[in-house]
Amino acid sequence: MKAIGVGFATRQMGNMAKPNLVISVDDGGVISMKSESTFKTTEIKFKLNEEFEETTADGRKTKTTFAVENGKLVQQQAWDGKTTTLEREIQDGKLTAKCIMDEVVAMRTYEKGA
Repeated sequence: MKAIGVGFATRQMGNMAKPNLVISVDDGGVISMKSESTFKTTEIKFKLNEEFEETTADGRKTKTTFAVENGKLVQQQAWDGKTTTLEREIQDGKLTAKCIMDEVVAMRTYEKGA
């Protein structure tokens, strides 16, 4: 997160948060991805392969596109000449989310709650 300009306090809070991630699809093919934690709740809605403007949890204004590639949900964000790729996939019953920017890679794993 430091590589994209997220402040120290926000990084520490984000690292401690244990978010609930809820992904749903409506009848029109609109996907909703909602991340809820005691620190912050965010939600984005999108259609696959359609660019949209996103305001990220850390306040960046990006042009974002989602696609399915090799069984992964791949999110591309572009802003201010920079790009970030987020790859989400199910492995061993867990959702892994890999965030890639240049040579920096961060990984988060979500486990299904009770």
